[in-house]
Amino acid sequence: MKALEFDRVSYRYPEDDFDIIDNLSFSVEPGSFHCIVGVSGCGKSTILRLTCGLLRPRCGRILAGGAPIEGQSRYCGYMPQRDLLLPWRTVGENLALPLEIRGGYTRAERRELAESVLADVGLAGCAGKLPGELSGGMRQRAAFARTMLAGSDLLLLDEPFSALDFLTRISMQEWLLDQWEKHKKTILFITHDVEEAVFLSGSVLAVDNTPIRRLAEIPVPAAYPRTRACFARPETVALREELIEMLRRQVEV
Repeated sequence: MKALEFDRVSYRYPEDDFDIIDNLSFSVEPGSFHCIVGVSGCGKSTILRLTCGLLRPRCGRILAGGAPIEGQSRYCGYMPQRDLLLPWRTVGENLALPLEIRGGYTRAERRELAESVLADVGLAGCAGKLPGELSGGMRQRAAFARTMLAGSDLLLLDEPFSALDFLTRISMQEWLLDQWEKHKKTILFITHDVEEAVFLSGSVLAVDNTPIRRLAEIPVPAAYPRTRACFARPETVALREELIEMLRRQVEV
């Protein structure tokens, strides 16, 4: 059974006269980690918004766990580019928000679950802090922890590290791989950074044209657990250059 499947899906924004997603079919296996790469504005984020139900396809079907997403609840967790932590709520209260919305938990249970997942992502003792007291990397960890508390096996991450400085971004990439190897969630990760995609992915899903009619799946020739030493391997360097050239051709059209 596939974790996620697009079956001939099309979508058109109201202001456009063409489909940004055009008869797209692809699927991902449970527990896999895929980065979707493509030039800015090509429609990458649209795929995630369709997956989580923020947008409705013009035609076609989207399945999660073998069933249509319509009518399902908690089938995916979505983390947009900004952390969207509410500044007037503590970090613990921000994390507890999905549990509040779902219902069925006492205040003490919500607090206990939030503190547990914060410890899991290296933020033990931060539940009582306000978001403004955290660094950028810490805020992204908190946002990821909140996504985890949505209780879903499919996680959709939309350029979550794009606003971070270079060294923090590298650290967060390594941390995310550790989290994935620990929890074995299915992750779809949007990025326009080719090196980030190669480092994180089991296989890269590349947008090679717009409108998006297919995602070219390209396996990454490096085993997990993975370190940045993989970039010294000729086959990994060749893949990075192949993806860069693919994106460059789209920009030059």
